Amino acid sequence: MERRGATTLKGNPLTLIGPELKPGDKAPDFTLVDTALKPVTLKDTGSQVRIVSVVPSLDTPVCDAQTKRFNEEAAKLSGVEILTVSMDLPFAQKRWCGQFGVDKVRMLSDHKDGSFGSSYGTLIKELRIESRAIFVLDPDNKIRHAEYVKEVGDFPNYDAALAAARGERGFAQA
Repeated sequence: MERRGATTLKGNPLTLIGPELKPGDKAPDFTLVDTALKPVTLKDTGSQVRIVSVVPSLDTPVCDAQTKRFNEEAAKLSGVEILTVSMDLPFAQKRWCGQFGVDKVRMLSDHKDGSFGSSYGTLIKELRIESRAIFVLDPDNKIRHAEYVKEVGDFPNYDAALAAARGERGFAQA
């Protein structure tokens, strides 16, 4: 499935591969690679609430800030795990975390086969990188919150994602 013009980079329309997931949908499975080069599937992420922060590349300013923000928020969220997914190689993810003291988010790479991106609708066809998105999964792997950031260079709605992770009623779902 291709969604033409579903995202933009500097105003230029790009195609996302995969479905547009919505709150209430079952979270699709995936196979990612962690910084120790071990495969990680949806089941391996546990049965607690998870925030999945999807970024194009940690070596860009917005992705850097987004990942650092969720690292800070992780200390305030009891019972919530935060995962960062990008196409960056696991070695680059590990280096970046060490350089900036990011130690509360779990880094996962989709570089091998784009399994996450094509299952969650975040894989940019023209660039083979992830588009910026946030998903909040409940303990039963249902999506509580999904935000596909329209412009790749824009920040996500942190407040909505954090409210969804805390299970607050009346939060805005994107």
